[in-house]
Amino acid sequence: MFNKIVADTLPYMPKKLVWIFSKRYVAGEKIEDGIAKSKMLNSQNMEVTVDLLGEFIHTIEEAETNKNDYLNIIERFTEDNVMGSFSVKPTSFGLLVDKEKCYRLIREVVESAAKRNKFVRIDMEDSQCTSSEIELFKRLLAEFPDHVGLVLQAYLRRTRNDIIDLTAYSKKNGLPLSIRLCKGIYIEPEEIAYRDFHQVRHHFLKDLELLLQNNAYVGIATHDPFLVNESYELIKEYNKGPEDYEFQMLYGVTPNLRDSIIQKGHKMRIYVPFGVDWFGYCSRRIKENPKMVSDIIKALFIRG
Repeated sequence: MFNKIVADTLPYMPKKLVWIFSKRYVAGEKIEDGIAKSKMLNSQNMEVTVDLLGEFIHTIEEAETNKNDYLNIIERFTEDNVMGSFSVKPTSFGLLVDKEKCYRLIREVVESAAKRNKFVRIDMEDSQCTSSEIELFKRLLAEFPDHVGLVLQAYLRRTRNDIIDLTAYSKKNGLPLSIRLCKGIYIEPEEIAYRDFHQVRHHFLKDLELLLQNNAYVGIATHDPFLVNESYELIKEYNKGPEDYEFQMLYGVTPNLRDSIIQKGHKMRIYVPFGVDWFGYCSRRIKENPKMVSDIIKALFIRG
């Protein structure tokens, strides 16, 4: 209960105070911070996917700015030989303002990445965006089949049908399919999302199995030791090799579990967020996992 109270009051705390513990989960505010942390992870046998924080913008001018920022990020990270890919949130490119303009802006980003043989992941956001983001992904996949992927959220009741649709689409058109599978973090009504912890776990594993059965490349995105162990079993059952999957985790979260996965010989990719709009990201992560409140206490009273 105490953890939940702290998590709920987080948005009302001074930003300087929140930064004390948030910096464990965010690479920093500047592109140089993102590059430095990414190269550090590379040196520890991890690849990265880079995210410029910020979403749900209100004007096309803001979307244009985000597009230009991403073009610069792709150029800078490539020049610095960072081993990794890029993640984009369609709402930060104007998805809820002008869908066609959003597509054109993200297409520029994917095209820039493809020219450098880099990969872009289309992040999944709340349920109002799900269908639009899947359609956006399909359009980009048709033109850049080796350079774009999507995120799906296991807690949504529709996700199994989305997997069936996407695997059929990819097979019909001879296109590869790359999916990051996560539990899901947005607060959704029960009629469209599983809310029970064990239900979400169950559907995560069923979705993962379906993706492996259909030969999709899967980013297994979880910090749950149970799901990690069950994923090992599915990988073994379906005789999947290193070219078929990877594990993915958030920067700064469950480092011991992360290291154990790497030590077992599995590929690991770390989601590295950076940017001046870090406050909303950290607030949402704390609400998703109130147990992180213990890190707040340690930051305030142990690390100063």
